[in-house]
Amino acid sequence: MDEIVQKLIRRCKTNNPFEIAEQLNIHIRYCNLGSNTRGLYYRKLRRKFIVINEDLSEPWMRFVCAHELAHDRLHPGISRFFIDEQSFFNAGKYERQANQFALKLLTSTVEPELGETKEQLLFRCSIPVELHKYL
Repeated sequence: MDEIVQKLIRRCKTNNPFEIAEQLNIHIRYCNLGSNTRGLYYRKLRRKFIVINEDLSEPWMRFVCAHELAHDRLHPGISRFFIDEQSFFNAGKYERQANQFALKLLTSTVEPELGETKEQLLFRCSIPVELHKYL
């Protein structure tokens, strides 16, 4: 997974998930997905889409975009919904992998400061606190 993330960053010259999606020709859409779904990834007629819940905060939107990019890179052919908090406590293999990929992508250009904990690093990177356990 580390190699996939680093290769993607080198190819796209950024770790910004929105810019990466654009370079990979993945269309991003925003809509109201209700209170239980943060985002989803799907393919239709050879076009790829990431749909992000429009009611999320900016850090959550960034994370969800990175998470859904993970499904594109790690799980081709599998469409998954990024479901609310219950998925954090009972996440399946694919969801855990997508969370880990997203964290690696979003923290890849930031070096830990002397004495900084993982949680402090993630906080500095604007990663939602619920996701700190995946690092």
